[in-house]
Amino acid sequence: MSGLKNRLEKSKKIVFLTGAGISQESGIATFRGKDGLWQRYDPMKFASIQAFIDNPKLVWNWYNDRRREMLVANPNLGHIAIANLQNYRHVSVVTQNIDGLHQRAGSRDVVELHGNIFDTKCTKCDFKSTMKSEFFDLQICKSCGSYLRPDVVWFGEGLKQEIWNEAVIHSMNCDMMIVVGTSLTVSPANSLLLYAKRNHATLVELNPANSPYSDEMDFCIRKTATEGLPTLFSIFGTI
Repeated sequence: MSGLKNRLEKSKKIVFLTGAGISQESGIATFRGKDGLWQRYDPMKFASIQAFIDNPKLVWNWYNDRRREMLVANPNLGHIAIANLQNYRHVSVVTQNIDGLHQRAGSRDVVELHGNIFDTKCTKCDFKSTMKSEFFDLQICKSCGSYLRPDVVWFGEGLKQEIWNEAVIHSMNCDMMIVVGTSLTVSPANSLLLYAKRNHATLVELNPANSPYSDEMDFCIRKTATEGLPTLFSIFGTI
């Protein structure tokens, strides 16, 4: 751990690549894994454009359940530690999560690879909006009258190119990447490690379990985000 703290002290730009594990500690169900939502729900019936075309109300209401779950969740000590590190280093967050907890914790530079569950976009035109009410009825586009859908990446869809480019640029220019709460099984997010490695960045994995990329890491911390991050960053004082 002392070697990691020495490199952390020398680092200038740190990128966090975060996944469902950090949000799970705030009470938000994961999508994958043994107890994930996709073990109980068919993703092609709830998270694909065809599912929405076939039954928009069913899909919308299913996402409403997820939104209500996320509204009552609060950022945890892991989210807060990342946000507070901004006081000491240039910090960017690239997240696979769609809950907005990093922003609520105070992180300013957040790239949401898979979108945000509270954002919507039209299924036909370029109209976009953000929901502000706790009561999320199925919405109609104000511009063309088509249905609005959650502005998240569904199965069969690619990432938005501008979002992906931003994530790649952060990864190419960091001198430390800390992977938190993700099994690194989702592509192309896991390839961001390669961009960081090309810049000779220090790679850190903070996750209770091994990932397919654990052997590529310079340091592995087998703790959860709430356990590991505040302790790791204690070298900067209480954060």
